[in-house]
Amino acid sequence: MSSRPYRSVLYLPASRERVLEKARVLPTDAIIFDLEDAVAPSEKELARELLVRELSKGGYGARAQISRINALDTPWGADDVRGLASAKPEAILLPKVNSPKDITDLAALMDEQAGYEDTQIWAMIESPRGVLNAPSIAMSERLAGFVVGTNDLAKDLNTRFDPARTALQTSLSMAVLAARAAGIVVVDGVYNAFKDEDGLVAEAQQGRDFGFHGKTLIHPSQIGPTNEVFAPNPEELDLAHRQIEAFEEALKNKTGIAIVDGKIVENLHVETAKDLIATAKMIEELSS
Repeated sequence: MSSRPYRSVLYLPASRERVLEKARVLPTDAIIFDLEDAVAPSEKELARELLVRELSKGGYGARAQISRINALDTPWGADDVRGLASAKPEAILLPKVNSPKDITDLAALMDEQAGYEDTQIWAMIESPRGVLNAPSIAMSERLAGFVVGTNDLAKDLNTRFDPARTALQTSLSMAVLAARAAGIVVVDGVYNAFKDEDGLVAEAQQGRDFGFHGKTLIHPSQIGPTNEVFAPNPEELDLAHRQIEAFEEALKNKTGIAIVDGKIVENLHVETAKDLIATAKMIEELSS
């Protein structure tokens, strides 16, 4: 699994040059350059050409750069794969993934083009079939991450909205379980009310507690609050350092038991503590 942070993953329409330029200075951990839902059919080809130009130009720094293509069963999907090859994309995000075959088909098409040798594949999990097949999809070769498409999933499930996302919790947990078992990144869906910061923070906290690495976003104003939610806080880091220190001291003194704040510290707690500290360090380096 990648150790880089994916706290905030911002969708941007690949058809808008000014937006792509501005993204070079946004404090988001990752960008999804969208050729699918955010681009009208009449603009698909121009958006693809613009995205190739901007990706080739570079300047996005340490931000993860993920290009969402159109589904392969649309008139534009295969052309997206062929057209983006010259830009040597960091990652290709495939929408509407329902089975491992969708990933295999994309990988085969990518293998026909020069430029994809180091490109990751990511999958949108946004349908009932995709959720039910998530464990096998997650084990696909070259797959590096899941993005949960909660809007499409809610539509297919015919659910009603509630702030706790009660009807989606099973699907969200299944996606996290599959991704964590396969050792890949898993990112939560978007919060549509981009002016509602309190609602965003509450949903981001829920996603964090479910085990997501971060959250997809639809507006730059959502970046700061989301980064804060998914970043280790000072209290967590203090506890992590104390857990490691106590555990190492117990090993040194051969007492066999380390206790911090009245709770036993085992090796699994130390591994979690070290991961937390490493994440905080990487976030600090990205912010400097």
